[in-house]
Amino acid sequence: MTLSPRRIGSYTVAPIGLGAMPLSFGGERVRSDAEADATIHAALDAGVTLIDTADIYAPAWDHMGHNERLVARALANYDGDTSAVKVATKAGITRSEGEAWGRNSAPEYLRRRLELALVALGRDQIDLFYLHRPDRTRVYSTVMETYATFKQEGLIAEIGISNANVEEIQIAIDVLGDGALAAVQNEFSPRFNHTSKPELDFCAKHGIAFLPFSPLGGTGGDAKRVGEKYPVIAEIARAHDVSPQRVTLAWELAMGDNVIPIPGASRPESIIDSAAAMHLNLSADEVQRISDAVL
Repeated sequence: MTLSPRRIGSYTVAPIGLGAMPLSFGGERVRSDAEADATIHAALDAGVTLIDTADIYAPAWDHMGHNERLVARALANYDGDTSAVKVATKAGITRSEGEAWGRNSAPEYLRRRLELALVALGRDQIDLFYLHRPDRTRVYSTVMETYATFKQEGLIAEIGISNANVEEIQIAIDVLGDGALAAVQNEFSPRFNHTSKPELDFCAKHGIAFLPFSPLGGTGGDAKRVGEKYPVIAEIARAHDVSPQRVTLAWELAMGDNVIPIPGASRPESIIDSAAAMHLNLSADEVQRISDAVL
């Protein structure tokens, strides 16, 4: 049985999204245009309707927006229907000359990054716009007011926050109003969950989509070794004759109907396998066994 679509604010999307970051940044190499197109097209063919990107996903500091541009290109040259596809992007982390990294949530900086994202994605409105990371030099509530302004101006359709704790999620709700915070994107996986499970549960109580990034453990090799590191996942994978990665994503989907994992992929084969988790039904006992082992 295929899982039903899940909600992000006013949108419905497939339960598994595509994290496009590895096509431009953080992987073994930057993928060619043809490879990037093939991976994104494979995701769409597999039923994925949410693509996650960000301004900083780029091969170098002076190529900001690289990932946004390749997502736009792949959607433009896809020969199928993309009307249901939503694209999420982010701002708030800075990269400058010499690969100096920082954070900037000043209204003028966020507006400039939003304007550049609209150009890069070839859109008049961003479907979902995240604050990428908190800027500790700024009061969180005032940053949320900036995002509320962007939405009021019609520049973004839905507001998200990333790398946020429960207190910051509550502040966003207080500023934006009930139902106006569409999504929280935090790291969550069998390897990393003890500081993000409370946020997942909090979002479920408030009807907010929770999008795990690095849901298989990240690009450092943990994703490839998830079956080795967690024998219960490998055992259940063998029982279903599927990959441990697919079982891991199916387990996360079972954490709540507000959970939408966004596994990264730089090859068609990876996202095809990940997307198949939408069709893998674990028993309640299997879900509990994994939870007992990793949470």
